[in-house]
Amino acid sequence: MDHESKPSTFLPDETYQNKFDPRTYLGYCYQFAQSPEQSDNGRFVKFVLSQLSSTFSSGKYKGQRLIEVGTGPTLHTVLSACAHYEEIVLSDYVEANRRELEKWLRAEEGHFDWSAHMQFVCNLEGTRTPEQISNTLRQKLGPVLKCDLSLENPFHPVTVEPADCILSSLCLEAACPDRDAYRRALGNVVKLLRPGGLLVLIGDLEENFYTVGVHRFNADTLSQLGLVLQEFTTLPAENREQNHKCDFEASYCLVAHKNMDSA
Repeated sequence: MDHESKPSTFLPDETYQNKFDPRTYLGYCYQFAQSPEQSDNGRFVKFVLSQLSSTFSSGKYKGQRLIEVGTGPTLHTVLSACAHYEEIVLSDYVEANRRELEKWLRAEEGHFDWSAHMQFVCNLEGTRTPEQISNTLRQKLGPVLKCDLSLENPFHPVTVEPADCILSSLCLEAACPDRDAYRRALGNVVKLLRPGGLLVLIGDLEENFYTVGVHRFNADTLSQLGLVLQEFTTLPAENREQNHKCDFEASYCLVAHKNMDSA
């Protein structure tokens, strides 16, 4: 694929660069004290933290490098994983999201407070304190990279060594309006993973707005990309009718391995 061109099936640049407000998003979706309208958001965050804690605290998964594709302005997805990988690479398409992450990394005034999320993870695992998680993350995080899923190398012109683990949450659905675009983007992501590496995907099923399109997983799609499904866990939405910001039936957490003989 030409690195300078983007297929029309991906959302226009300005959709997220100019209109996505990370502070509004964080305030609505990631505060633990929430209104009834936001209750599904709180359940989703706790579901994600619990699933990722279960996956990574099992001791089965560790390595040199973890890459998160489409991090957004959030850090919650790497709170458990950071103890098991030596290098953590975060990335996002939106400049404002990258800046929000860098504010936390540099401990700048006004950065979002993730201490409640860290405490939740500490309560689950019983091995670390929020301060230890913060210190570990700041030691292991490098520069936040720009990521464009329409490119064969999403980090072009930067080249990143293959990852032992790739994690992505609520990214592919938001960037890809149809199944073909989704498969193509997922294929680009899987190419960043070393053979035998771990893929963790988090997202929503049957969502009609907030994201654009409906995406379901099936064994054929995963197999075609050289992936073997290990776990697929869902959390049904409870207040779909009351949620005027996003619309989904269930959230999911998928864990898969890349075949050893896959390129």
